[in-house]
Amino acid sequence: MKKITVPLLFAFCIFLTSCGSNGQGSEETNTPDATQETGAGQSAVQDDASQKNIVQVASGSKDHTTLVAAVKAADLVNALSNAGPFTVFAPTNAAFEKLPAGTVENLLKPENKDALADVLQYHVTIGIYNAEQLTDGRSLGQVNGGNIKISNVDGKVMVNGTAAVIASIPTSNGIIHVIDGVLLQPK
Repeated sequence: MKKITVPLLFAFCIFLTSCGSNGQGSEETNTPDATQETGAGQSAVQDDASQKNIVQVASGSKDHTTLVAAVKAADLVNALSNAGPFTVFAPTNAAFEKLPAGTVENLLKPENKDALADVLQYHVTIGIYNAEQLTDGRSLGQVNGGNIKISNVDGKVMVNGTAAVIASIPTSNGIIHVIDGVLLQPK
């Protein structure tokens, strides 16, 4: 029994020694990352080298401050920071201003978080649909269970016949199609 135990112990020690070294003389430490320290999700990961995700791109846009505030109020930042892939139809601030007075303010109230999340999820599709794929007559299923209809009118890509796609921005976890109207699900 001793003959087997000593070689096994020796092999185990060599294994541990080789696993603890990366061959460059530096030691590896187990430091908790931002998500472990704060309890935050994917949105807390700091990465300045990679392409920005949907939330990071929207947060950097002066034309999407209302959308970003709504995403935060609906607690969807981490969901939209995840790997995706997502296609987001992102209304501009001017699009939100077209809504009846008080609509945005009412949706941003904590007691309306679920209704706000439903409206926002009606702007998100799982998968990446580039501008070329937004063809006339196409229907896309949205995260909230609803569907949107794509049409082409006078060379413009329209969503539900009410919002025009005015720009498309690729991100690390999908694509953003900037739209000039807020999508409201038919009742």
